[in-house]
Amino acid sequence: MSASSETPPDAVPAGGSERRPQAGYLERLRTPWWWYAVALFVASLLAAEFHIAGYHLTDWIPFGTLLPLSVAIVWWMGHSSLQIAHGEVSIRGAHLPLEYVSGCVALDAATLRRVVGREGDPAAFVSIRPWIGPGVQLWLDDPEDPTPYWIVSTRHPQRVVELIRAAT
Repeated sequence: MSASSETPPDAVPAGGSERRPQAGYLERLRTPWWWYAVALFVASLLAAEFHIAGYHLTDWIPFGTLLPLSVAIVWWMGHSSLQIAHGEVSIRGAHLPLEYVSGCVALDAATLRRVVGREGDPAAFVSIRPWIGPGVQLWLDDPEDPTPYWIVSTRHPQRVVELIRAAT
């Protein structure tokens, strides 16, 4: 199996067209499994505090509400995905046509944190996830859009950069 035909386990390649190669990529930006365990532990501690504090609630009410709520919050944080298909990049409901991308670069975790921090532009579109270290910076060339660049988290920045460069 060649290196170009290998697909990361959480990335799903999609087909392209015959005239112009279309990039196809889907990556789920899920939270790590152990976040659910931590959330359940914290929710259990908080629910136990109600019991210890002597509030005259039925014991199941804090546990019955806080435990499912903690799982729902962790799921909600990690249900987004990065998709490159049909000539556009989409993440969290935002869509960027690839025709406006003038360049892209893969960022390691330290560089990503620096670019979204003090060295970043406040007008940039930033969609990063704290549990995903690396990312990609996409420079825009759209005179009608004041956004200078997009920064998005991805577990496979080199693959995303290759796909975007192939499609532009």
